[in-house]
Amino acid sequence: MTNQQDSDMLDEYDFSQGIRGKYTQRYSEGSNIVKLDDDVAEIFPDERSVNDALRALAKIIRSHQHSA
Repeated sequence: MTNQQDSDMLDEYDFSQGIRGKYTQRYSEGSNIVKLDDDVAEIFPDERSVNDALRALAKIIRSHQHSA
């Protein structure tokens, strides 16, 4: 029986002994992934453009914090 939702899954794959979420905690501690909403992702085509924009925003925030 082939998984109709994922054509890459083969009948030979057996996850019956798998443990759901086994590495979730470790992964979340070591990753810094952020999901952009679609409208934001359209403006920023890659990670460099996102980082550049955030650095510019951080610079503005810092300058306002120091002047307050």
